[in-house]
Amino acid sequence: MMMDELDSIDRSLLNHLQTDSRQTNAVLAERVGLSPSATLRRVRALEDAGIIQRYVTLVNREHIGRATTVFIEVSLASQSEPELDAFEAAVVECPEVMSCHLMAGNADYLVQVACANVEDYERIHRTYIAQMPGVARIRSNFALRAICQRTGFDL
Repeated sequence: MMMDELDSIDRSLLNHLQTDSRQTNAVLAERVGLSPSATLRRVRALEDAGIIQRYVTLVNREHIGRATTVFIEVSLASQSEPELDAFEAAVVECPEVMSCHLMAGNADYLVQVACANVEDYERIHRTYIAQMPGVARIRSNFALRAICQRTGFDL
């Protein structure tokens, strides 16, 4: 199932679930104008099709001591398949990495890290990032504050 195959009810279901995935099926059904059984069938179909990938809880980073965001541009010594695979395997093992993207441009990867402060980032840099296979250059950028941070798509 692809986006162009979704009708207005499917889109409405997805919009409501992205806002609050903990709402009951009865509340969701009322919001989209379907019976609870029809709503449940549609949600399950969206899950089975892979459109709903998973359900998560968003944690307030400040409350858990990880308010600092660092974006790290990583360049590797080589872009060979084994080197890329080795780096990618290592980066997923770092618990502070929130996202990692293979890039086109100046750097090979853009890594987002959530940490407590500059000192905590130094620990992550020394213990993880600088030790990852194939790393030739690291450029760190500290976010001052988030202007826009979305978790949902407007469907």
